[in-house]
Amino acid sequence: MRWVVTGAGGLLAPDVVRAVRRADPTAEAVPLRRADLDVQDARRAREVLAGADVVVNCAAWTAVDLAESDEAAAHAVNADGAGTLARAAAAAGARLVHLSTDYVFDGGTEGSAAVRRPHRVDDPTGPVSAYGRTKLAGEQAVRAAGGDALVVRTAWLYGAAGGCFPRTVLRLARERGELSVVDDQWGSPTWTADVARVVVELVAARAPAGTYHATATGRTTWCTFARDVMDSAGLTDVPVRAVTSAQFPTAARRPEFSVLDTEGLRRVGVEPPADWRARWALAAPEVLEAAGAPAAGSLR
Repeated sequence: MRWVVTGAGGLLAPDVVRAVRRADPTAEAVPLRRADLDVQDARRAREVLAGADVVVNCAAWTAVDLAESDEAAAHAVNADGAGTLARAAAAAGARLVHLSTDYVFDGGTEGSAAVRRPHRVDDPTGPVSAYGRTKLAGEQAVRAAGGDALVVRTAWLYGAAGGCFPRTVLRLARERGELSVVDDQWGSPTWTADVARVVVELVAARAPAGTYHATATGRTTWCTFARDVMDSAGLTDVPVRAVTSAQFPTAARRPEFSVLDTEGLRRVGVEPPADWRARWALAAPEVLEAAGAPAAGSLR
């Protein structure tokens, strides 16, 4: 089986490639960076995807705040590029797995964020940022292409291969000696290795085309996650102060509530990732080592 994985220079794709090779050592897993394939190039996409059995699209514009001032550029990658890749995959007869995001929801459903029910795959979408709008448009373009496609939404990703919240937290802690982190946005911190495993198992299970959610279970705030990161790094003397989103304004509005319902995975025979805190405890040594800060008690 031949897998093509776009966005190889990003956070998720390297774990997808590893998961493919781990699940089937005979499989060919081809990681592609933008220099190998610009997803907006229809001719090149058809050439590169010829002979592929599975295409995993991890390529995306992820500069959430910058998208507010350059939505056209974000749309070109997240929407137009996704559609181009979906059409090329359909022409090749390949199954497409397209990665999407919690930002397609407005995150403002009724009730306290601490007790709201997680967003289901068929809940109404309503992005509140340019990034969210472009990612929703990408989902729509993938579905319109008419191929055999899985849309997999995830959220609050961290991993060893690139920039992510734990790395940012550690850098700021070193620079400032203290942290202020928002405590009114709720989600499920999710290890890229877990999402990669879900992607591979969805394909192996021949899951019906459609939309799936792949995040860790449970819920927390950015502030609580930051404190766990500090504990894991042995930086318990670094103060972590809780602030509100209003006290920490950003160009793009973030969803207040980003918890996703993953039960759809079980219905097709795929086990969702476990509780976020248990998964962070397992992932922390690898993620922190990659950030130059080994987990407390670990050996370098």
